[in-house]
Amino acid sequence: MLTFVSILLVIVSILLIAVVVLQSGRSAGLSGAISGGAEQLVGKQKARGLEAVLNKATVVLGVLFFVLTILVAFFM
Repeated sequence: MLTFVSILLVIVSILLIAVVVLQSGRSAGLSGAISGGAEQLVGKQKARGLEAVLNKATVVLGVLFFVLTILVAFFM
C-alpha cells in the first residue's frame, strides 16, 4: 500500500509541477511589477479557456498532493 501511494505521490507531484509551469504569470514583465499587480487583485477578471482548466487542475492536484503526503506519513 505504501509503495502504491508513494508512486501516486510522485506522479501527482510531476503533474503539479507541469501544470504550474504551463500557467501564464500574473504580471507581464517589468510594467506588471510596477502597476499591474494591484489590478489583478482588485479586478474581477475570470479565467477563460485553457487558463481556467489549468487553474482548476492546479487546485485538484494540490489537494491530491497534500492528501497523498499525509497518507504516506501515516503509513510510515
